[in-house]
Amino acid sequence: MARIAVMGAAGRMGKVLIEAVTQASGLSLGAAIVSPNSSLVGADAGELAGVGKLGVFVKPSLADASDDFDVLIDFTNPKLTLINLQECVRLNKAMVIGTTGLSSADKQALHEFAQHTPVVFSPNMSVGINLLLDILHRAASVLQDGYDVEIIETHHRHKVDAPSGTALRLGEVVADAMGRDLAKCAVYGREGITGPRSANEIGFETIRAGDVVGDHTVLFASEGERIEITHKASSRMTFAKGAVRACSWLQGQPSGLYDMQDVLALKD
Repeated sequence: MARIAVMGAAGRMGKVLIEAVTQASGLSLGAAIVSPNSSLVGADAGELAGVGKLGVFVKPSLADASDDFDVLIDFTNPKLTLINLQECVRLNKAMVIGTTGLSSADKQALHEFAQHTPVVFSPNMSVGINLLLDILHRAASVLQDGYDVEIIETHHRHKVDAPSGTALRLGEVVADAMGRDLAKCAVYGREGITGPRSANEIGFETIRAGDVVGDHTVLFASEGERIEITHKASSRMTFAKGAVRACSWLQGQPSGLYDMQDVLALKD
């Protein structure tokens, strides 16, 4: 049975991840980690997550839990995630990463570290959104000339990065299917007299409000019709269950950088 460590166990996502691990067959919670200066160090992780006592006590660092886990789940922030990945390489542990806001340099570092340990990285662990990515690639391959593309995403007021990692991934999939370079054709918001829309641009609109877990829509519009492909998440549990599924899949995998398309066997 694989033992799972949850980084950022005191956060909103961390608590849901602990709950999801306790519900999964073939997995057990081995460690829960919070900031070293947190008052929750030493608390029972199950009580912290509201699932009852588990006998797993919160620790202040990954190093303190080095003997307690096989796979680390990290949904924290880019800087901490890369530090934790380096530590997982040192400890010969696998890792599942759902952190968003990674730069191009951060992603390159992921590739380099993943040469030494198995890693699943996805800006959105939802099974539904990853199935949507597969559908979206097919749709964008057909809807080439004459269709404008806009990506609209909504998240809660506390989200710190924009556009969301998922929205950017949607844009990458569309751009790839249409033979475009997203770095050259992306337009992030519009204001003032912008002139007519260019044919090849892919637009992004970002909304931050309330407690929205995550809504994403890709709009294809031409003269005479509109096609909207939408995913709405109403609970963080959908991301947690995807991460747990990735943990199960990682067992026995060789070193390398994988994504949820690999986990769900959606790649050709």
